[in-house]
Amino acid sequence: MAILTWSATLKKTVFMMFAPGDKAKVMYVTFPQFRLGGCSLQYVQVFKYLGHMITNTLCDDDDVFREIGNLFTRTDILARRFAKCSVDVKITLFKAHCISLYDAGLWSKYKTTSLNKLSSCYNKCLKVFFGYKR
Repeated sequence: MAILTWSATLKKTVFMMFAPGDKAKVMYVTFPQFRLGGCSLQYVQVFKYLGHMITNTLCDDDDVFREIGNLFTRTDILARRFAKCSVDVKITLFKAHCISLYDAGLWSKYKTTSLNKLSSCYNKCLKVFFGYKR
């Protein structure tokens, strides 16, 4: 039983390489295949860990775009299920389900355009949920 669990864990294990900030310190461009317990580990450039997208460039744009998709999804679900509720109920629901950007505090390296798209997404979601016109 322990062997099956260990093997299943190795199938989910991946590795990521981070380039140094100073390009002059790069020694090798390619690396040998990493192995753990006789199994080859898969190389990835992007990995989702505890809901946060980690990239080998340490840029948070992928995580911002993931949050944009989640915001549209949550707003669509709320708009379909609670379309006939009062404005006070809708405000409470929107605050509870759509404004919770827990991992935004982890964002440190991102493009301004990514945050502009998040802001635009937030405005569109408000309009959709509360029924405002363009």
